[in-house]
Amino acid sequence: MTISQPRPADPIQAASRHDWTLDEILALLELPLVDLLWQAQAVHRTANPGYRVQLASLLSVKTGGCEEDCAYCPQSMHHSSDVSGRPELAVEPVLERARAAKAAGAHRFCMGWAWREIRDGAPFEAMLAMVQGVRELGLEACVTAGMLTDSQAQRLAEAGLTSYNHNLDTSPEHYDRIISTRTYQERLETLQRVRQAGISMCCGGIIGMGESLQDRASLLQVLAGLNPHPESVPINALVAVEGTPLEAQEPVDPLELVRMVATARILMPTSRVRLSAGREQLSREAQILCLLAGADSIFYGDTLLTTGNPAAEADRELLAAAGVTPWQG
Repeated sequence: MTISQPRPADPIQAASRHDWTLDEILALLELPLVDLLWQAQAVHRTANPGYRVQLASLLSVKTGGCEEDCAYCPQSMHHSSDVSGRPELAVEPVLERARAAKAAGAHRFCMGWAWREIRDGAPFEAMLAMVQGVRELGLEACVTAGMLTDSQAQRLAEAGLTSYNHNLDTSPEHYDRIISTRTYQERLETLQRVRQAGISMCCGGIIGMGESLQDRASLLQVLAGLNPHPESVPINALVAVEGTPLEAQEPVDPLELVRMVATARILMPTSRVRLSAGREQLSREAQILCLLAGADSIFYGDTLLTTGNPAAEADRELLAAAGVTPWQG
């Protein structure tokens, strides 16, 4: 059913919905901001009593030289911004960073490889050892490394991997303007392999890449149509990096990011909505609005793969100012 002014969301009903129409989602995105925030609050306070926020740390294990041509990414070998040249990290230095992240208060440790797909052999064995080591520290472990096979997904599950990140980035309609080296369908198939292996799914997108409001609604429709919903939904704002095709894009209005967070929360009540890339460009007030809108995770530490991120001490002060509690699990 198409509606122009959505009714206040029923958290229990919304939790079971995977049939949101494009018009319904557009109507949410276009609501007066105070009304949208009120609806998101109604859902979020039920799904997340106590307003707890998970702190996640992200480390680039293999940086740059990626075969993909994602227009936003400074790690693509197709762009002059390619940041290759850094050696791939070995197991023990990664676990040292994981220990430091835990000591600083992180609950999840995410590791990234700039690959088109996971490579068998020594690199994959090292990845499995990192996952096992991170889990032994008592942290959640997340990996992002491109496409993977059924057997690789199964081995990652056996190693204890908590979550696999594989973003859709944008809508199916806008996708070809951003990436040509991998299809949207291939991304969906990767997610299906992750799900079949029993690994939780981390999947979101990026705004500010020249997409329309309808594209944003379409991305959210795909995410909310997954059954079950992704356990983790990162909402990113483009960080325009010199040397990438999107280097001239204007920064996203912070309130547009707030709207995406709030709408994602309404559509996927029990998913963890992660405030991700682009947070360094937000004021403290804009970040608190995102927390108010339903973000219940932030990436915590100095860097996000290759872009800046607010420092840990500033994050602790932010959460204290907002009156929210770090999630311990």
